[in-house]
Amino acid sequence: MSSALIFANGDFNDGTMVQRALAQAHIASALMIAADGGARAAVFFGVVPEVVIGDMDSLDEDQLAALEERGAVIMRYPPQKDETDLELALLYAFKNGVTTIRIIGAVGDRLDHTLSNIALLALPTLRDCDTRIVAGEQEAWLMPPGTCTIDGTAGDTVSLLPLNGDVNSIRTDGLEYPLRDETLHFGPARGVSNVMTGSRATITTADGILLIVHTVGRA
Repeated sequence: MSSALIFANGDFNDGTMVQRALAQAHIASALMIAADGGARAAVFFGVVPEVVIGDMDSLDEDQLAALEERGAVIMRYPPQKDETDLELALLYAFKNGVTTIRIIGAVGDRLDHTLSNIALLALPTLRDCDTRIVAGEQEAWLMPPGTCTIDGTAGDTVSLLPLNGDVNSIRTDGLEYPLRDETLHFGPARGVSNVMTGSRATITTADGILLIVHTVGRA
């Protein structure tokens, strides 16, 4: 199995990118995983997770029993653990040979959880895995040094945010405000709210890590 759809315990945030991830997951017969209370998001979207993983502090016994009756495997961990439930779900996907992961429900009203969920995209085990957070009209992922192509529509919003320091020698093509061998510094918001001029944009970097946020339409 080469792809997985993971439901985290944040806001459902239905929208274009979420529906696209759901459709692609069904086409690919993706492994469906719920991180603890993310099982509620799965059920909301009409999905019975194959695995529910975590310390189960967000689901009661009746909910767990109902999931088991529908075929879900419950993988219960102790509350005293180093990993978050979403991290356990990501590691489980990796151990099952997954190379493409989409995460629904990773954004919510807990800022610390949202930030830590974004940071999980940098897990070393996911280095060769296309892992993205989808929420509403948005999709977000980390770009290591190299070249990345974004497929979308003219008018879509693209933000480029350096995460672990400055990102150098950035070149862009297909964006309204181009970068030509320039640096985005950690802190200033220069890379926020660029706009696609066509159906494809290309970003090339020499070093550092960019968080790319692609929003359908004008944000």
